[in-house]
Amino acid sequence: MFVKSDEGTRFFRIGPRQHLLAGAGALALVAWSVTATSFLVIELVQGGGARDAALNEKLVYEQRVQVLAADRDAHRLAALEAQKGYDAALNELAGYQARLLEAELQITELEQGRAALQRILHTAMAERDSAQERLAALAQDDGTADVAALERRSAEAERTVDFLARALNDTAQDKASAVTDATSALDRLAALEHELDLKRESNERIFAQLEEAVVLAMEPLGKMFRDVGLPPESILNQMRRQYSGMGGPLTPIAMSTKGTPADPESLRANAIIEQMDMLNLYRIAADKVPFAQPVHASVRRTSGFGYRRDPIRGGSRLHAGMDWAGAYGTPIYASADGVVTHAGWQSGYGRLVKIQHEFGIETRFAHLSKINVQVGQRVSRGDMIGGMGNSGRSTGTHLHYEVRVNGDPVNPMTYIKAAADVF
Repeated sequence: MFVKSDEGTRFFRIGPRQHLLAGAGALALVAWSVTATSFLVIELVQGGGARDAALNEKLVYEQRVQVLAADRDAHRLAALEAQKGYDAALNELAGYQARLLEAELQITELEQGRAALQRILHTAMAERDSAQERLAALAQDDGTADVAALERRSAEAERTVDFLARALNDTAQDKASAVTDATSALDRLAALEHELDLKRESNERIFAQLEEAVVLAMEPLGKMFRDVGLPPESILNQMRRQYSGMGGPLTPIAMSTKGTPADPESLRANAIIEQMDMLNLYRIAADKVPFAQPVHASVRRTSGFGYRRDPIRGGSRLHAGMDWAGAYGTPIYASADGVVTHAGWQSGYGRLVKIQHEFGIETRFAHLSKINVQVGQRVSRGDMIGGMGNSGRSTGTHLHYEVRVNGDPVNPMTYIKAAADVF
């Protein structure tokens, strides 16, 4: 190698040993570059696949929840319709029982009337026979006046006998008709009782399905709140105070005010309606707690919650949130319903959005490239609030996400993992 300068020309000789060293260094540099690039690509592919699988599982679960909710609504309407049919059948059954009792009373009265008419008929026939005997005796004695009187009495007795015979015949026909009506009422009563049994079995199936669906839906929700330190009882009580309106399909079935005990079906239906109301309150409360992830795109988690070495100042410091690295401008979403309390620049955080939620919970989204909300604005879970950036004290494009309870930072993954099997 010749090197020319103002002072002259010099040359250096590179032998085979120097050539081998230079080639080995270049080969090592190329091998390191290939290996590092391969690990990076594998990590990105595996991370993206896991996230895609998680998103697919989330979509499948949401579809299952929607199908379960549709089935629950259909079963609830079917239960209400079955209850109406059950009540109508009971009313019709009560009417037929009243008619049957009335027919029985009518048959009893007709039997008593028939017995009285038979007694009167026997008396009249005895008087007729006595009159005829006296008439025959007087005819032999040639008593004309007495014969005329006895003939009149005999005629009257014949008319009485004819009237009583017709009355007995009418009574027998009325009795036969009453017996026919009673038999028909008994047959109808048996049919209604069979129909009532079928409705009871149908109601039992519907109630069992509703109870099972409600239990399957409520158990993971209750566990989700317990896993993040929120007692389900206090959550439900607070939601009831905030949402105390009544009405609609979840209105309890009205009970009797006459002092009669409620039937078991109504009590069971009201218990299911109360559980559905609790399920609805759970759903409302879940939207107000940061269970959702703030970023949905393909990103890489670079730092978790806890103590770590400060990448800028050095030393061990508490990292009060989680970091996700991704493309500049990646959309950032609200993780729960709430009110924006800060939307602007803050030292260290850069562009920062703070959202205040229920139950003393606050979320923070730092190092943003842009902010799409303003202070006082109400946001819902899933609303876009800004874009991923590199503002403030940051070493690269990423999102710093914090969850604070009553001002104290907590691990955001506690909330995300608690909702993994629910949302």
